[in-house]
Amino acid sequence: MTLLITAFAAIIATVVWYAKPESGMRIGMLCLMYWGAALMWLVDAIAEYVELGAAYFTPAASDLLNDSYLGLSVVALGLVIWLAVLLIKDPQGRVKTALMKNSTK
Repeated sequence: MTLLITAFAAIIATVVWYAKPESGMRIGMLCLMYWGAALMWLVDAIAEYVELGAAYFTPAASDLLNDSYLGLSVVALGLVIWLAVLLIKDPQGRVKTALMKNSTK
């Protein structure tokens, strides 16, 4: 499940990046984070398949639930990191404008 969730997040981020490549929102960085996570989970899935064999395709329900939570946590952490970078870099100058507006009151 972790591989599927991160792969879907990577695909969605890539489609958004491809639709608006010059938006200034650093979506390419988000794509790279998600594709890196998907690649990591792919290697993990291959190693687990080599270890378990055909039993890999019949996981317990609790394992599926735990993997789903982990996949969603990875996607959420990627979004938090992306938002933090956006706030620090401030590509459109909105945070700086808001801070200057509040300091002049």
